[in-house]
Amino acid sequence: MSHQSAPITDDRVAVAIAILYRQGQLLLQLRDNIPGILYPGYWGLFGGHLEPGESPEVAMERELLEEIHYSPPHLTLFNSYRDDPIIRHVFYAPLTVEMDALQLSEGWDMGLFSLEDIRRGDRYSERANQVRPLGKPHQKILLEFFETHASLATSL
Repeated sequence: MSHQSAPITDDRVAVAIAILYRQGQLLLQLRDNIPGILYPGYWGLFGGHLEPGESPEVAMERELLEEIHYSPPHLTLFNSYRDDPIIRHVFYAPLTVEMDALQLSEGWDMGLFSLEDIRRGDRYSERANQVRPLGKPHQKILLEFFETHASLATSL
């Protein structure tokens, strides 16, 4: 398992996504329930596509600013997952602000997930007024993160 960002050399779509942690919980986005997007109406990680010539790190910083108006003190690469048709560059960073300091600009809702929420694979959304599922690729990534970084995830 590589923990370094590799150049993108194939035709798969490249995205950068962030695991933002705070006091043993992880911040997730409830994706818009729009047909035609990947995992509509599912909980997932904040992030998005790399622009042409953009590094995964720069894309991650841009996406967090665009989606929740947050700039973490630092981003660390966790792993790059190369699954057809997507390459997911996964970063992690502390969430150093309160939830009410974040401004959701993309997505239906956001919330802090516990390890139990992630294992169960769903969580209630007040905005959607229903329990919504967690995307399977994101669930796998988050469980791996908790397994390998448990002390870090609970440190803030």
